[in-house]
Amino acid sequence: MTSRRVLITGAGQGVGRGLALAFAEAGAEVVVNDLHRQRAELVADEIEAAGGAAVPVAFDVCDYEAVVAAVAQAGPVDVLINNAGNAGADGFGGRAMFAETDPADWESFLRVNLYGVLHCTRAVLPAMIANAWGRILTVVSDAGRTGDRGGAVYGAAKAGAAGLTRSVALENGRFNITANNISLGTMRTPLTEPLWAQAAESPQAKEILRNYAIRRPGVPEDVAELALMLAGEGGSWITGQTICVNGGYSFGL
Repeated sequence: MTSRRVLITGAGQGVGRGLALAFAEAGAEVVVNDLHRQRAELVADEIEAAGGAAVPVAFDVCDYEAVVAAVAQAGPVDVLINNAGNAGADGFGGRAMFAETDPADWESFLRVNLYGVLHCTRAVLPAMIANAWGRILTVVSDAGRTGDRGGAVYGAAKAGAAGLTRSVALENGRFNITANNISLGTMRTPLTEPLWAQAAESPQAKEILRNYAIRRPGVPEDVAELALMLAGEGGSWITGQTICVNGGYSFGL
């Protein structure tokens, strides 16, 4: 990834942080985005301390004008990783059947998981087209592939983002731009750490893992190697695909 500039949204923690560290180690200059500037700066400092190159950029992916301004300031982006997401402030405890949801609560899921992807992808595409090269990776969820009991709106937003990726792939392949989705199962991140810290004693953790062929939650390192391959020349003839990194939660043909 040497000489490539990579923008990773939501890179201040969890999967985004893991991707930022992996791309920096591979030689990329990483534009580390997070809603909270301090988190972005901490990851950028971590990368630079290891000898890599990073620029912290704080913006809200839900704000299109802020996204455009940040991208213009950062400079042309070769690789965009749409990682920022929102599974709900209450995490695993905030699930409800769709018939019991309040439409007033839908907006936060749609704004981050769908509109955030729309905003960032639209902001970087013109420069990629002008340069006749680009990679767009969008982190989605098996909730959008298989449905999600108790998380219908989240699943709908992720499915919408995956559909956008396929359309972008069709429209821009002639410019040497690829667009793919990485579909994740349950991940071990700071948001879910309280659940996994006591997994041995937690009926909820055991119930979740019972659905996985490999009975552990995913970690950021599980995602990084695939992302690096898709973002490099090795992925130049892979586009419009949704590739699962999910411990065998579901299978795709």
